[in-house]
Parts: sequence; structure tokens; C-alpha cells
Amino acid sequence: MAGKPQPDAAGPRDPRVPRHVAIIMDGNGRWAKARGLPRGAGHKQGAEAARRAVRAAGEAGVECLTLYAFSSENWRRPEEEINDLTGLLRFYIQKELDGFHKEGVRLRILGDHTAFAPDVAKMVDKAVERTRDNDRMTVAVALNYGARGELVRAMRTLGSRIAAGELTPDAIDEAMVDSVLDTSGLPPLDLLIRTSGEYRLSNFLLWQAAYAELIFADTLWPDFGPDHLRAALDEYARRDRRYGGL
Repeated sequence: MAGKPQPDAAGPRDPRVPRHVAIIMDGNGRWAKARGLPRGAGHKQGAEAARRAVRAAGEAGVECLTLYAFSSENWRRPEEEINDLTGLLRFYIQKELDGFHKEGVRLRILGDHTAFAPDVAKMVDKAVERTRDNDRMTVAVALNYGARGELVRAMRTLGSRIAAGELTPDAIDEAMVDSVLDTSGLPPLDLLIRTSGEYRLSNFLLWQAAYAELIFADTLWPDFGPDHLRAALDEYARRDRRYGGL
């Protein structure tokens, strides 16, 4: 298959509004350090920023918002910080789930969330199950996620099918790879935003970002609000997406 976007199955829509936006939520620690606060305080404010982003994206007509919440590399951080992040995950699932469900938001998880404490993993599973039939908007949260690991898992899946005689190597195309990634069933990624002035993808959605528009914002994530998101969407609307063509 050529590297071109697939037809939009959702019907006519405003092409200036991205269907799928992903955010690398960076800068919580620096935000806290600048204020003489513990890193946990930065993560708490970052969680509030995520809440604002979900609401603003839904109001703008974004179909799917993917948030990089915890990378597979984050396990290298101090135990206290990991405990803070896990506690926040537990707290916000409990706090926000009813609102998400009432507003028609479907929760998806990218990565392997079973690496977290059993009660957290079970809570995540219940949240995904409860919201699975909602269709106003999808919020995909990347937990214990790394794009290289995702690709390895995908190749193992396809390799197993080949070994079982269910598939031949020549039959593998881009659509088939898409179908075994964590993002299977989500709209193609249109826009990827990274905050805090860093200019790298940090092992996030490497396959999916092949033709995504990239925006790097200087704002630290806890300070990122609806106006910042709208500015990014406006910038996206001004860009000419050619997918390698003229």
C-alpha cells in the first residue's frame, strides 16, 4: 500500500479539524521545580491540564485525543514519583469516569497497563468496559507505552500467524500492520503536539506519526489550557497536507 491517508469513513466533515490529536504532555517536573514544589504537585496540575484538554478537544470536534500519560521508560524514575503518578491515575479514574460516561466519551488504553498495581489495572479495565459503547469522542491514554515495544508486539503477532500457516509474508501490507497496533480502530493520527519546548517524539506513536502534522509548544504542560489547544488547531488548519505529493 502507498503511504497515503485512507478515505474518511465518517462522512463529510470539516477537513480543517483534525480527527485524531495526540499530545506528549511534557514539563510537569520543571513546572513544579520553578515554583519550589515537589514533582508530584506538577503531575497533579498536569492531570488537571489533561482534563481541560479533553473537554476543549471535544468542543472543537476532535474525534480522538491520545494522551501520553506514562511511558515504558518512566519506570526508571524514582519510586516516590511512580507512586505519585499511580495515585493520580487511580484518583482521576474514580473522579472523572462518571463525567466521561455521561458525556459519551469512550476510553481506550495504549500499552500494557497490567504492569501497574492489580487494583489500578482492574480499575482501568472496568473504565474501558463501561465506556466501550460511547461514541461522541474517544480518549486514548498511553500507559506503560512505548512505540518500539508496540511495533515488536505487532511483529510477533504477525510472525505467529505466519508460523501457524494463517498468513504469508507477501500478504503483509500497511493496513495489516495498522490492524495489530495498539491504535487499531482509531482514526489516523493527524496532529501531534509536544509541550515544554522539547523537539523529539520520545518513542511515541512512531508508526502513526508518519504523516502527522507536528507542533512543538514552549508552554509547560500544567500551563497548557484550552487557548493553547485552539491555537494548535488553528495552526493545523493553516497547513497544507500533501502526504508526499505536490
